[in-house]
This record gives sequence, structure tokens and C-alpha cells, in this order.
Amino acid sequence: MSNDRVVLIVVDALRFDTACTHMGYMQHLVERNVAARYEVRSEVPSLSRPLYETILTGTPPIVHGVTSNYTIRLSTQQSLFHLARSNGKKTAAAAYYWVSELYNRAPFNFAEDRLQMDKDQAIENGIFYFEDHYPDSHLFSEAAWLLQHKQPDFLYIHPMNVDNDGHLFTADSKEYRNRVLAVDNLLSLFIPQCLEQGYEVVVTADHGMTADGNHGGNTIEDRHVPMFIISDQVKPEIVEGAVSQLQVAPLICRLLAIEPSIEMVPLLLKGM
Repeated sequence: MSNDRVVLIVVDALRFDTACTHMGYMQHLVERNVAARYEVRSEVPSLSRPLYETILTGTPPIVHGVTSNYTIRLSTQQSLFHLARSNGKKTAAAAYYWVSELYNRAPFNFAEDRLQMDKDQAIENGIFYFEDHYPDSHLFSEAAWLLQHKQPDFLYIHPMNVDNDGHLFTADSKEYRNRVLAVDNLLSLFIPQCLEQGYEVVVTADHGMTADGNHGGNTIEDRHVPMFIISDQVKPEIVEGAVSQLQVAPLICRLLAIEPSIEMVPLLLKGM
């Protein structure tokens, strides 16, 4: 039975094909009928800030208006953080500072905004980093602290090292593939903690990464990312065919047992 508490993990720049070949722990959960695996087609442009907003509001760039990484302003939409707070739920995030700029304050104040605890904001408790090479291991430690000490109903986690190595070495590199192995290992340590505390877990990505060491375009390498769901409400199976990234936000609303915003599309995921 659902406890209406969700951890959403967005691994920046995690390609679908590399997730399938190099995430042994996540595939283990699929094979043991614990997790479902979906192939998600991102919105375009397949850039980070626009797709953070898409994932967290369930709206495409043409609606939410964040069409570039240089669009620095607060969101104009009802995000998952806003919806959770309006339903009396606690929110938290361990994420890149652009997430704070979308939902708490823009521009990010580097002297004041790294730690945001017990705030009357969309993200009630936030730990935000601002270096792309900030270690994923540190981030998951901070997420574990939030889980234990703040006990949020909705926790958003956003590691960046896969994206950073993709830009430095390209997706067709041992460094990129080894970084995917590394984040899978971190997930193997963190996800059991979430399950023990009664959370449902969703692991996905904003966009992919190309052999040119970039993203933003319309190729499968740019756009196709994984989504693993661990929930009693979702049948544990491999779902064939790509689904829209716009399904992520209404999915999280369903798992949190809250009404989606009027801008979100209907939830049509197979296996629900």
C-alpha cells in the first residue's frame, strides 16, 4: 500500500541505452519484479533548465517558457513542490542550484542559498550545489540527511556527474559509461534506505548525451532517457515503446495522492 511519499531522482544526462547496459542494480530490480522500466522521450530543446521545468511542472517549453539554460527566473507554473505544499506535504531537494532558481529564489545567491532549511517556500528544505563536478556521493549523503532529519513527503534528488563527464569525454567514452556505473552503485546504497522508510521511488533523467559530448537536439541520443518506478501502484515490467516526458509530473501526483495541475496532461502510463 502506498504511503503517499515519493523520492524522485533525476540523473542528469543519463541516456536510455546506457542505463539499460550499465545500471546493473536497477536492472536487478526490474528482473526481480521490484521495479518497472520505461523509455521516456524528452521534450525539446533537450537542455537542462527547460527540462527540469518540464519534469517538475508537467508542461512543455512552449507553455512554461523556459526555452534555454539562460532563462533565469522563477517558474510561472504550479510545480510538484507547489502542489505538494498546498496539500500540506513537506518538500525537500538535494539538487543543482538552477532548481532553486526555478522554485525558491532567482537569481541564486551563492552566499546565502546553498542551504535553505525550514523555509516558507515551494522547496521547504533544500541543499543546493553549484559546481558541475560536485561529487554525486556527497549529494546522496545530503539527500540521506534530508530523508532522516526532515522526513519530506516529496524529495527531489539531482546528481550531475554523468552530465559533466559526458560533456568532458562524450557519451562514447569509458568515462561516461563508468560514471553511469558509479551512480548505479550509489543508487544501490540509497534506494534501500528509501524503501525501508516507506517511500516510492522514481529514477529518470532530463535528457541524454551525444557522441559529440553535447545535447539539445532531436536525436534518440539527445532525447531518450530511462524511467524506473518502484511502487505498488505500478506493475513491475519492461514497457516497450517510448512515452512522453510530460507523464512524469502527473505520475508523481498520483503517487503523492494529490491532484495534478490543470496544465498537466492525463496520466496514461501502461502498467498503472
